[in-house]
Amino acid sequence: MTTRSDAGPVSLAQRKRQLVATELTEAALQLLALKGFDAVTVDEIATTAGVSKRTFFRYFGSKEDVVVQFLADMGADMRAGLAARPADERPSRALLHAVSVPLTTCGDHSGRALPVVRLILRTPALLARFLEHQARWRDELTEELAARLGRDPGTDLHPRLAAGMALAAFDTVLHRWSDGDGGRSTEDPGALIEEAFAVLAPALDSVTP
Repeated sequence: MTTRSDAGPVSLAQRKRQLVATELTEAALQLLALKGFDAVTVDEIATTAGVSKRTFFRYFGSKEDVVVQFLADMGADMRAGLAARPADERPSRALLHAVSVPLTTCGDHSGRALPVVRLILRTPALLARFLEHQARWRDELTEELAARLGRDPGTDLHPRLAAGMALAAFDTVLHRWSDGDGGRSTEDPGALIEEAFAVLAPALDSVTP
């Protein structure tokens, strides 16, 4: 799950660097999900990705940092998703689309994404980092939503409450999706988040610009 930048043309060196980072991320996440966080070494990740251990440490400080980057990309995708919604769209629809971005990606690539989500939710150290990131996501979505509504996030409760409710739905759906038996989940995270927002929509839309 990689967030694309619109900052301008990407140089060949940047493309090569992104390619290596992507290969390292894929190798690390799949190994960690398959064998468990504590059982995988940086040497194994580097070997699987076809690079040296030294190269690994040019991109990541530790194997935990790979997962942290995965989470950071999720948050960036949500904020960008909210910022891209039409200005006159109801808060419930805008937030639904925002939190659906990473969920849709997970659902479309469930064979790879589901083991990684389970790894994060079932490994205490990684779950703690996940919760840290959710706090940051709440701040970022609060700022975006407050700007859309023309409200002050420091004095108005609604943007923060709305962002919190949206992320609570996101978290609930991830847990529900990851709780399926066996290696695959039969549930669609996109359908689950729609169901969750059907419950939240009246409260999310109670305050308009």
